[in-house]
Amino acid sequence: MDLPIVVGVDGSEPSLRAVDWAADEAALRGAPLRVVYASLWERYEGAALVQDLGKPSEEVTAESIVRTAAHRARLRQAELEISTDVLPEEPEYALVREGREAAALVLGTRGRSGFVEMLLGSVSLTVAARADCPVIVLRGSHDNQVRARTHGRVVVGIGERTTGSAALNFAVQEARLRHATLDAVRAWRCPAHETTDHPLFAGEPARLHEQQAGEVLDKALEDVPADVDLRRRTVEGPARRVLLDASCAADLLVVGARRNPGHLGLQLGRVAHAVLHHAASAVAVVPEQA
Repeated sequence: MDLPIVVGVDGSEPSLRAVDWAADEAALRGAPLRVVYASLWERYEGAALVQDLGKPSEEVTAESIVRTAAHRARLRQAELEISTDVLPEEPEYALVREGREAAALVLGTRGRSGFVEMLLGSVSLTVAARADCPVIVLRGSHDNQVRARTHGRVVVGIGERTTGSAALNFAVQEARLRHATLDAVRAWRCPAHETTDHPLFAGEPARLHEQQAGEVLDKALEDVPADVDLRRRTVEGPARRVLLDASCAADLLVVGARRNPGHLGLQLGRVAHAVLHHAASAVAVVPEQA
């Protein structure tokens, strides 16, 4: 049985965009879609569904939220197999548990907290840091529509791991499903203590580090299938800045997050944390085993 694409909904505009993306993702994979609402709150907070349902906010229930989300998904992808569930518990815990039996989790940029969309909400951040499956967080426009795929480009950040990268494997799969270019990016920096003011030597340390970055990149991409439209790049600069810049011309940015068994805190890393908060595109955080 194919694992489902799971989307967390709360009736907000970001969660409605997540439903659209999740429906498209499930259709691309030929997978079922599971729509989940999880909350200990009884009162709905938001305007997105009030207009659609023609009801006051106090009459919008959890059941109506998942029912409306499932209807939206079916209008977008008519052939989808869709299931729904309402879970009376904290969304962070419920969604992490759902991720144990999911191909991917899809979330909006914020939950019910009311924080501005520029920064990631606590639910999405916690789930991305703890889930066992890839977590796709929708960023971008401030209306309730998912934009058409205009870039045809999936970006993946290449870290130190040169073999068996789950993030790279996920990015390859996404690029193939979307018939998109896979843009593999390796950031590099020349440590300050290796620079020199002498004009005859100023470029040597930089060239060495750039060459090493290229070797890491080539090694990591050795097993990428030949049918993938692959673009490889080494870029000077901090990885966070390099990937944020790359996200401006991407439909999806894929990064890995190392998981250490037995560690109870958030497991994201600085790069994944930064792109989740500030990327211009959707971000997929893929767990990597240490």
